[in-house]
Amino acid sequence: MFQRPHRRKSAFYNSNRALLKCDFPGILQVRYLTTMTRLSGVLALLLCWLALPAQAFQPDRPVEAMILPGWRQADGTHVAALALRLAPGWKPYWRAPGDAGIPPEFNWSGSQNLSAVEVRYPVPHVFDQNGMRSVGYKGGVVLPLLIRPEDPAGDIQLRGEVSLGVCADICIPVTFRLRADLTPGGSPDAMVVRALRDQPREAGPMACTTEPIKDGLKVTLDTRLPPVAGDEYAVVETGNPAIWVSETRLTRHGDRLHAEADLVPPDAQPFALARSNLRLTVLGIGEAVEIHGCD
Repeated sequence: MFQRPHRRKSAFYNSNRALLKCDFPGILQVRYLTTMTRLSGVLALLLCWLALPAQAFQPDRPVEAMILPGWRQADGTHVAALALRLAPGWKPYWRAPGDAGIPPEFNWSGSQNLSAVEVRYPVPHVFDQNGMRSVGYKGGVVLPLLIRPEDPAGDIQLRGEVSLGVCADICIPVTFRLRADLTPGGSPDAMVVRALRDQPREAGPMACTTEPIKDGLKVTLDTRLPPVAGDEYAVVETGNPAIWVSETRLTRHGDRLHAEADLVPPDAQPFALARSNLRLTVLGIGEAVEIHGCD
């Protein structure tokens, strides 16, 4: 009898979570440098770090991470980034990785002068392995962090725990403890700017309908959207990570796109869906399109 994958995912987390702890206190020294020296030093550090040979990875830790300190914008938002580097053959996952992946989770509760953090995800790749599709990145990724401080003129003490899944022939969960002191000022970092530009473009509007099914809801999305490059793969997100979402069933008639997915909450019962939180992402080769909310 078919069993919903969200129940299997819970079992995986409960029985197989092995935490790998990594700190990067050296990044704290960046705040004592002048602006130009700081940027040059951080860039040199990052380039050297990215160029490390495969032998630099420990067998039980195929991923390394560091915070790029970034710059403070005129509106008070601080733009930083989390850079991930992986051993050859390993990949990290996107925010909605599919049934074969493990999504990233962020906890910034130990931070000071912090109001909110928004993680921006560059356009990912779709992987097909053993008949299962997953969504992630090849070799590594730079994830921009848009940080809103409580006091825009003050330093931000960023203290984070980041949990994510990485996969090669097997998948393992990994947890990093990261820290950085982010000061006002600075200039845009080329790698962070590039990652910010490599974002899905927005489109819309989108018509949405729902109907109850035995263990949740079926959602149907319709929109006018020209085809993206290559084979299209669509992902539906609800804004609630506790709700399991099936692989999207996609059909197209010219520029009209029709998508369906099943949504199953933890209690496996029909539920009230916040339609404004629905997001449809259509992925192609090197590009992606996102539509937020229902018309």
